[in-house]
Amino acid sequence: MAFKRYTACLSAATLALAAPLYAQNTEGTHVTQPTSPPTAEKRDHSYSHHGITIADPYYWLKDQSYPTVDDTDILDHLKAENAWFEARMKPQQALVDELFEEMKGRIKEDDSTVPQKDGDWLYWSEFEEGAEYRKYYRKPVAGGDAQLILDENALADGHEYFRLGAFSVSKNGRYLAYSADTNGSERFTARIKDLQTGELLPDEIPGTLSGLVWVKGDTALVYGLADDNWRVHDATLHVLGTPVSDDVELYRETADEGFRVGTGLSAQEDWLVIATGDNETSEVRLVPADDPTAEPILVKARQKGVEYDVDVRDGTLWVHTNDDHVNFRLATATLDAPGEWTTLIPGSDEFYLTDFDLFKNFYVTEGRLRGLDQIQLRDYADPNLVKPIAFTEASFDAGLSNNPEYDQNTLRLAYESMVTPDSVFDYHVDSGELELLKQQEIPSGYDVDLYTTERVEIPARDGTMVPVSIVMRKDRPKTGPLHLYAYGAYGYAVPPGFSTMRLSLIDRGYAYAIAHIRGGDDLGRKWYLQGKLNERTNTFNDFVDVAKGLVDKGYTEKGKISISGGSAGGELMGAVVNTDPDLWGAVVAHVPFVDVLNTMLDKDLPLTPGEWPEWGNPILSKQAFAYILSYSPYDQVVAQDYPPMLVTAGLNDPRVTYWEPAKWVAKLREVKTDDNELLLKTNMGAGHGGKSGRFESIREAAEEVAFILWQQGSADRSAAEQAK
Repeated sequence: MAFKRYTACLSAATLALAAPLYAQNTEGTHVTQPTSPPTAEKRDHSYSHHGITIADPYYWLKDQSYPTVDDTDILDHLKAENAWFEARMKPQQALVDELFEEMKGRIKEDDSTVPQKDGDWLYWSEFEEGAEYRKYYRKPVAGGDAQLILDENALADGHEYFRLGAFSVSKNGRYLAYSADTNGSERFTARIKDLQTGELLPDEIPGTLSGLVWVKGDTALVYGLADDNWRVHDATLHVLGTPVSDDVELYRETADEGFRVGTGLSAQEDWLVIATGDNETSEVRLVPADDPTAEPILVKARQKGVEYDVDVRDGTLWVHTNDDHVNFRLATATLDAPGEWTTLIPGSDEFYLTDFDLFKNFYVTEGRLRGLDQIQLRDYADPNLVKPIAFTEASFDAGLSNNPEYDQNTLRLAYESMVTPDSVFDYHVDSGELELLKQQEIPSGYDVDLYTTERVEIPARDGTMVPVSIVMRKDRPKTGPLHLYAYGAYGYAVPPGFSTMRLSLIDRGYAYAIAHIRGGDDLGRKWYLQGKLNERTNTFNDFVDVAKGLVDKGYTEKGKISISGGSAGGELMGAVVNTDPDLWGAVVAHVPFVDVLNTMLDKDLPLTPGEWPEWGNPILSKQAFAYILSYSPYDQVVAQDYPPMLVTAGLNDPRVTYWEPAKWVAKLREVKTDDNELLLKTNMGAGHGGKSGRFESIREAAEEVAFILWQQGSADRSAAEQAK
């Protein structure tokens, strides 16, 4: 919460949902296909904490020189698993190809975003037909030719992996600062391009993991570096044309190892905002944007469990905080007394206030009411004057989009639902008109009238009602197969949005359901708190109970449910296959966080200290140790039948390290009592997000869907046949 306004670093939740569905391998080609799955060697290893000793015979799969992975035994084992994956999927290649062409046919290859005004320029991006990556353009508002300002395809040329990080044009429009990662390690190199000459400046900043914020009259940038543990502990100033070695550190986090630092500008771009915090606590400082080395103003000293983020308008400080209500309030303060907050909008049990944005003549609050998105325009002079933006569908995903200017009379909005493709609107503030600017095109065709979406509530075992969003064809046979997805961590609410990829399941007779389980904040901040720390198992129970409830309501049958989740959602997959293996017909676990106890015990791992507020600290707490042990998927694998499973990993992944899924699969192979498929696919050239490039991700989606159809016994029937 503390960082959503300031940092360009993506949360694990956001990365998990944006990641390709699984990662292809580019190494270890085998002439002879294996005829049996690889068996990992067991090597004696154990550890003890709080008087409890635990054996871990697959500990050796963690390379002790990490983040360098060069142990030949480990690499050979991962390549053997990849070879087994290739061998088992080879008979499904025709289905994969069919699905790929089907999914690709729904993508408009020569697509572009809607231009948006920022200063004297209109900015947009485009995909060209056949291109993996975007090109970024601008043209003068007053008229003139389009100018190509950045070509991701050129930057990606020669690299197996490419991801654009920060993208920031200076206020005067002359310079573009951007950063790129070319190996998936989430260490970005920042460069600056002179948009007048088209030349790159010699300035080069390696190892960034942050936004790039223009200050000091567009003569300097503020950035943050990834430390050895992939945490940003600094806000550093770079003046154009000077050596990086001369850069000035504006702030360094030293008090709390798990805190991360992010920066941004206030609404009027006159204040540099420096925020630090973790998953439950935050602290903010302000410095003048034109004098960033001035003495910072501390808004309010950190207090464990109190989150806040701030903006500034005409000298008044605006504060969004959970200090007196779990669902947050909006308050104001003076710069002379920034820690004395006066409530403007009080916290509410019904309305969850998630964000606010300040504009010249009005401000906007965003939130959720009974789990549904709300966008409200508010008057500075009259706090009781509220103008909601209304949407007609019963379930949807809506929010402010790209609105870069402080003084504007239209708001750019993004909208979609499970049946309505991604849509871009302009909301005209004076008239209240919603103008549709663009809706996602589906070249192969899409008839919305063939589909229906529902939102139901299903009781969990403790009586809590869990909402579920469902989409399916209207002609789907009752009790057909169903795919169930969830995340359930970090307070991330999975939106009930649109996806062309899932149509390949839906058009084959599947229902697709999203379980809005505790651990996300779909129904407010309490919903999140009820799925973390000592209530973590609510998340797993909710998911299982939703599946059983969907069976009871006649949407599907036991054993005909495929499920998927990534990262912390992969942990969810690991937990529910341990507790209720016979419910699932097929399971896909993307970069799954399954070795929870070992990871939370290793303070030297990249993200562990910052994760203790989410999961607990088993180093200090015997109770936390015992509780995490009770659900950690790797530790709870037992001798029983398990459903068919596809598991993915990334060798360069700093968030969920490759050995977690590798150890988990090794243990499953050792003890499971069934002959069901168990496949591990490790991307040897990328990280948490898998392969980059839009067509690579489409092929990966095709392979995942092929695995599900194969294991559900419906791979040999066409979409038309299965929809009858």
